[in-house]
Amino acid sequence: MSLNDLNARVRHDLATLNIGAFAEPSDGIYDVIIVGGGQSGLGAAFGLLRERVSQVLVLDENPAGYEGPWETYARMVTLRTPKHLTAIDFAMPSLTFRAFWEAQHGSEGWEAIDKIPRGDWMAYLRWYREILNIPVQNETRVGLIEPRDGAYVVHTGSRTFIARKVILATGIQGGGEWHVPPMIADALPPHLYAHTSQAIDFGALQGKRIAILGGGASAFDNAHHALTEGVAEAHVFVRRPSLPTVNPIRHMEAAGFIARFPALSDADKYAVMSSFFQRNQPPTNDTFARAAAMPGFQLHLGSPWQKVEHTGDGAIVTTPQGRHDFDFLIVSTGLITDPALRPELRLVEAGIRRWKDVYAASGGIRNNLIDNHPYLSPGFAFTGRTPESEAQLRGLYAFNYSALISCGLSASALSGLKYALPKLASGIADDLFRDVSAEKLAAYYAYDEPEFTGVAS
Repeated sequence: MSLNDLNARVRHDLATLNIGAFAEPSDGIYDVIIVGGGQSGLGAAFGLLRERVSQVLVLDENPAGYEGPWETYARMVTLRTPKHLTAIDFAMPSLTFRAFWEAQHGSEGWEAIDKIPRGDWMAYLRWYREILNIPVQNETRVGLIEPRDGAYVVHTGSRTFIARKVILATGIQGGGEWHVPPMIADALPPHLYAHTSQAIDFGALQGKRIAILGGGASAFDNAHHALTEGVAEAHVFVRRPSLPTVNPIRHMEAAGFIARFPALSDADKYAVMSSFFQRNQPPTNDTFARAAAMPGFQLHLGSPWQKVEHTGDGAIVTTPQGRHDFDFLIVSTGLITDPALRPELRLVEAGIRRWKDVYAASGGIRNNLIDNHPYLSPGFAFTGRTPESEAQLRGLYAFNYSALISCGLSASALSGLKYALPKLASGIADDLFRDVSAEKLAAYYAYDEPEFTGVAS
C-alpha cells in the first residue's frame, strides 16, 4: 500500500462512517475555537467533527507544519512512549501512525523500529491535518479570551474571533509557564542560560563546556543533542543521589489506570498525583545510553545547585561536590502550573477554582504545585469559585497539562489522548446541545411531518 492508497482508504472510511466536513459559520460565530494546533488540538478538532460539530477553527501561533514541540524545542531522537500506543485516531485503523508508517515502509519496516522517530511523528501530524482538512490558522497568537454575552471573544494580534466554546489545547506549558529557578535568572544575563523549551544556538556553543540542571529525559536529550552539535563537554547535574528507575506511567498504561482515573475520588486523585510528582520519571534506557556514550558527557549525582555566579564570560556553579566553571547553562526544571500565569486568561483567572479551593491535603502528600492546578470537570471544563464566575467560565476548557490532577494523564501524554479526546468532544457536544435545548425541544414537540403515506382499507 502506498501513501496515496492510504489516503483513499481514509476518505472511504470517513464516508462509510458518515463523517462530514468542517464548515464556516454563517453568522460569524464558531461553535468551538481551539487554541493550539498540535496533536491535542488536531485530535480535538476531529473528535468534534465526529460528534457532528463542524463549525470549528484551530488557531496556532507557529508557522504551518511547526505546531507543537517536535520541530522546535524537542531534541529527543524518538518519542518516549511505546510505538504501539494509539492516540488521535479514534479507533480508525487507517488514521493510526502505524498505518501511516506502513504505507511508506511496509509491515517489515514497522517491525524494524523500536520507537517512533520524532521527525516522523511530526510528519504524521502534518498528514493527519491535511487528510482530514482541519481548518488551522497559523501564525496567530491568542492574547486574550474575553467572555461576552454567553460566548467568548478571542483576541489575536491581527483580528478577533467569536466562539461559543473555547478549548485551550496549549500543551505542556499551556497551564502556566516554564520554570527557571531565581538562583539562575537573578544571577546571569539571558545570553548565558536557556530553558530546554527555548531555541538554543548550539552552533555558537561548539567547543564549549555546558551544564544541564535536571534529571529527567529532557536533560539527557539536550546533553546528547548538544554533544552531537559539537559541544565539548555536557555535564548533567541531578539533586538525587541516584536516578529513578521506575516509571509509574508504564503501570498506568498496562493497568487501565489512565482511562478510569477521572472516576477516582478527589482524595485518591490528589494522593496519586502527589506520589507521581515525588517519584518522577526516569529517562528511557535508550535516551540515557545515547547521551552516556558520547565523549564529553558527565553525570553528577547528588549535586543540587547551591549557588550560581556570573564570571563575566561564563558561570560558576556550586554544588556539594565543589565548584564548576561553564560557558553556558541549560535548565531542565519543568514548569509551574497556575492559571494566574496565563495572560490570555487574565480576565477570568481570579474566578477559576483551584484544587486548594476544594481539597485540603495533609501530611506528606500535600504539594503546593498541585494546589494551584485548576479544578476541572470530568470533561475538562474550568469550574468557578462562585456562581458568577461559574457562569463566566461556562464553555472554557483546559485540554492541556493543567488537567493532570483532575483528569489524569489525558492531554498531558500520548498515553492518555485516546481516552481523553472522546470525553472532551462528547462533553462539548453535550454542552452545545444544552445551550439550545429549549429550541430543540420546542421543535420536537411541534414536529408533525407525515412519514407514512399508505391508506388504511
